[in-house]
Amino acid sequence: MRRTGNISFAMPSFGGAVRSLILLNVGAFFALAILSWISSDLSRFLGTYLPLEPLSVVHGQIWQLFTYSLVNPGILSFAFAMLTLWFTGALLEGSYGRRWFTELYWTSVAGGALIATALSFTHLFGLRPDVIAVGAWAGIFGLLVAIAMLFGDQEFLLWFVLRIKAKYMVAIYILIAVAVLLKEKDNFGALVQLAGALSGFLFVRFAPRRGLAFGLTERFYGIRNTYYRYKRRRAARKFEVYMRKQNREVHFDKDGRYIDPDELRRDPNDKRWMN
Repeated sequence: MRRTGNISFAMPSFGGAVRSLILLNVGAFFALAILSWISSDLSRFLGTYLPLEPLSVVHGQIWQLFTYSLVNPGILSFAFAMLTLWFTGALLEGSYGRRWFTELYWTSVAGGALIATALSFTHLFGLRPDVIAVGAWAGIFGLLVAIAMLFGDQEFLLWFVLRIKAKYMVAIYILIAVAVLLKEKDNFGALVQLAGALSGFLFVRFAPRRGLAFGLTERFYGIRNTYYRYKRRRAARKFEVYMRKQNREVHFDKDGRYIDPDELRRDPNDKRWMN
């Protein structure tokens, strides 16, 4: 359901999964910076295995579907990404919960990387599978699309200056990414962001309200209970055949539960037994 609201100049709360994600990104940023300062060889090693490169992913380096989001090369881009993550994430986590928000973010990160990896082999728009992409923006684009879908009329400050509704703000972000995809050299990075936005849209549209993990758990227990009912019905049928050979009749319902013979003899219209 869409929600509306006036713009707020108050800083959102800094806690929960939003704080964990920001601290994870900040920790990774400074850890990579210190490691590259200590050893140039280690810096080259991490620069080879952590960013997203489609050719490496198809050759087994599937951890890149997640690790590329923790590599942020530019200070200004990184700072702006963390501020956007803070403001959008606090709103989503406060309304939909920690698990739903966390799944949305990482689904956008991994889904965006997976879709972009597949499309890079088509060579559309000059894409190549031997280029790399880094940064947290794929996950943030997923959050932005969720904001547009769920809080479309909520007002924000675009780049902390221009007052604008969420749906128009997100449309501007998307158009800029499309322009970069079509015109700029870093078209693979823009594709990852757009694919992250698509993944966020699909998550909001189809994922259970309480998150994918909850939905999968419910599905698992449903399948398990169906299997147990099947085993109970099968055992009931075998027992009926065995008792029939002993010249005795026993009955079970459709779920394999035993039916008391007194229940079968009882007239359903006779309510005297209730007294």
